[in-house]
Amino acid sequence: MNKETSPLRYFLYARKSSESEDKQVASISSQIDELKKLAKENNLKIIDVLTEEKSAKAPGRTVFNQMLQDIHEGKAEGIICWKLDRLARNPVDGGNITWMLQQSVLRHIQTFQRGYHPTDNVIMMSVEFGMANQFILDLSLNTKRGQRSKAQNGWLPTKAPIGYLNNQYNMPDKAPIYKDPQRFDIVKRLWDILLEKKCTLDELFIIANKMGLISYTDKVYAHSSFHRLFRNPFYYGRFVWNGGTYDGKHEAMITKTEFDIVQRILDGRGFTKKVNHVFAFTGLIRCSECGASITAEDKEKHQKNGNVHSYTYYRCTKRIKRDCSEKPISSKELEAQIFNVLGKIHIPPEFHQWVIKYLREEHVKEITDRIGITDAQRKCLDNCAKRLDTLFNMRLNGEITPEEFKVKNDKLIEEKRKYEELLKDTSHRQETWLDRAEKLFEFAKAARQRFENGTLDDKREILSTLGSNLLLTQRTLKVPFDNDLAMFLEVAPEVQALHNRLEPLQVAGKSITWEDYYNKNRKWGE
Repeated sequence: MNKETSPLRYFLYARKSSESEDKQVASISSQIDELKKLAKENNLKIIDVLTEEKSAKAPGRTVFNQMLQDIHEGKAEGIICWKLDRLARNPVDGGNITWMLQQSVLRHIQTFQRGYHPTDNVIMMSVEFGMANQFILDLSLNTKRGQRSKAQNGWLPTKAPIGYLNNQYNMPDKAPIYKDPQRFDIVKRLWDILLEKKCTLDELFIIANKMGLISYTDKVYAHSSFHRLFRNPFYYGRFVWNGGTYDGKHEAMITKTEFDIVQRILDGRGFTKKVNHVFAFTGLIRCSECGASITAEDKEKHQKNGNVHSYTYYRCTKRIKRDCSEKPISSKELEAQIFNVLGKIHIPPEFHQWVIKYLREEHVKEITDRIGITDAQRKCLDNCAKRLDTLFNMRLNGEITPEEFKVKNDKLIEEKRKYEELLKDTSHRQETWLDRAEKLFEFAKAARQRFENGTLDDKREILSTLGSNLLLTQRTLKVPFDNDLAMFLEVAPEVQALHNRLEPLQVAGKSITWEDYYNKNRKWGE
């Protein structure tokens, strides 16, 4: 019996992270129990059960990597797992799995709800892995959203400056940020001394040490931090966070007038109002040489005839490496590069219309399958509840001993907990994946035109959607696509080439629509 006709061998892989990403996921033991039943029902040969308690949001899982290595070495040809997000929540691992399946190194993936084969359409798998990766990104966004809400409510989301303490343990008699009884009065006295102009800032630092000002780690307060202390608007009741300025609800140490006086003292002159410019791509790109952020600035070129031309350049801030050699790039050239990148993932409207129809059909099938699974799990749960009631009545009637009751009751409670867990996990599957997929394909269809004709906000949103690790290398923008967009690098060129060489009504000399042609060529990106 050769390799192609012999029964496939499977690794059963169960994973659960202790982090918040997996709160709704079934436990490892529940995954294993249900997947073993699934394997038995489908006559799938399991050669080993692999478990891992580690997040999949980044590459580097030991058990997972060894499993892939064993599959490359021919020890198995398939994987059984609860859902695809058990295998990967990051674009690197997701890409490896997809590529192994396309190359038939991995010949089958069986999840609790569906199977994946090398001959299948890769779009569904790419969308599933993209959604798993997006879930991790959304966690980060939710955290930031919570911080933003806290800032809007008047509380600094990060650590309070010296003189104040964060209410880490939510003590009911304390505000979220309150006065530090050990340091508040010392810092206030230092402001007063500076307002009285009795000494320089360096002399004040020496005074602060003599007054016993120490950091929160009980060390001498750093000289550089001491200088920044008197530039912080937090002390008069406002704070700066994530580029915005907010009115704080904490108790102010000084007044706004006093703060402004200190700034003039430190500057040795009055204020000059700074002109703020708005740039589309600042904060989104990093320098590949030193890792610092890419900033932007406007420059003017004066010609001999009196004409003045304004230019915008993006350059490394050089805050990490002062002698960084990365050269500036003009805004016009950078936008041209982004436009070319968008061209690589652009799909024609006809393909967009067809693929959305296809995904909606898949979604209807999935809902039908999930209803069947949910009904079966609910019946098992109801059966457990009835058996528990029967057992309790038997104990009341003295038909079984306390010891027998305890053993059987514990076993039934554990079984009931397992089905509750499975039911919760099945129903928790994201109902929004179709909406996400539609937005993804809409982006690939319309992003290029939106970028060309849109506002600065439109251009910023489009670039941020392309990837989260954008790098400027020798005046060239490098875009490592996130996993959910990476599939377009394979699909889009093939579809574009098809449209460039064929007319819908002249395919093979027959009258045929684009939809008919796509249906005959469903396996994109192999």
